[in-house]
Amino acid sequence: MTSRNRPSGWLSAALIASTVPLPAFAVEKTQPFPTQPIRIIIPFPAGGPRDTQARLIGMKLTEAWGYSIVIDNRAGANGILGTALAAQATPNGYTILMISAGHAVSATLYPKLPYDSLRDFAPIGRSASAPGIVVVAPALPVKSVPELVDYARARAGKLFYSSAGTGSPSHLAVELFKLMTRTEFTHVPYKGMAQGITDLLAGQVQLSMPSIPGGLPLTRAGKLRALAVTGARRSPAVPDLPTVAEAGVPGYSATNWYGFAAPARTPQVIVAKLNAEISRAIAAPDTRAHMADIGLEAETSTPAEFGEFMKSEIAKWAKVIRATGLKPE
Repeated sequence: MTSRNRPSGWLSAALIASTVPLPAFAVEKTQPFPTQPIRIIIPFPAGGPRDTQARLIGMKLTEAWGYSIVIDNRAGANGILGTALAAQATPNGYTILMISAGHAVSATLYPKLPYDSLRDFAPIGRSASAPGIVVVAPALPVKSVPELVDYARARAGKLFYSSAGTGSPSHLAVELFKLMTRTEFTHVPYKGMAQGITDLLAGQVQLSMPSIPGGLPLTRAGKLRALAVTGARRSPAVPDLPTVAEAGVPGYSATNWYGFAAPARTPQVIVAKLNAEISRAIAAPDTRAHMADIGLEAETSTPAEFGEFMKSEIAKWAKVIRATGLKPE
């Protein structure tokens, strides 16, 4: 084990105490899989979009395979603890990890992770994406992205934006926007987006890029003004709203995404089985409808496609983090 993959001191005890030993699994291509329950580690507390989709997909896997899917929430250290546990699990397909955009951010934001964000995982596939929405306070005299850019350039550093915390999708979405538009906004981080939106409504901050479910109801009520969505394509939830790229910032895309990975060295035949069944679960109309209800756009991919996507996301956010000098809280 390289020094990069060895758990650091502050995690070693937790890993030893928390890891549940799993039976050894001699893999042959003809050997059936699964033959026992599968554990999905979610490296964050229960609740929210990770839990919802993991449980929806888990029910479909149970129906297909007849074995329970155990949702194991292992919160701690902004997702690092649970991710480290998954990296150290037996690579037999019976422990898999739900990852999100934060996995790509942490690869650069935390220089001494107890795992390698790429080498220690075998990508299984994507499951969903959650683009954000660019919203401004009603008092701000801008009605489009170009107007926002011009207004901000004339008031460098004098406009404030709220986020759900340092390194969160709502934070990095604005930082990427700043870099690509050569504008300057002052960051006001919150512990979650609720207070950040409250202060946006009150005019204490002027801009935010929350998730679409977090921002769209207030724009429809006329309490906030929506300028664009942050994804690479328009959102089915608000098809008339352009993307930031369409609105004048070519190439811009900032989307929270979700997917599954297994420990490195998990046999490819098992990864392929997991990918196929998870993809079928996501494609089910009721799964897609439930995801849409919480603002998620269901997605699938091959393991190879997901692996290349992860590489591109790590590289993309590494540039933003290094350019801004971002440090973990």
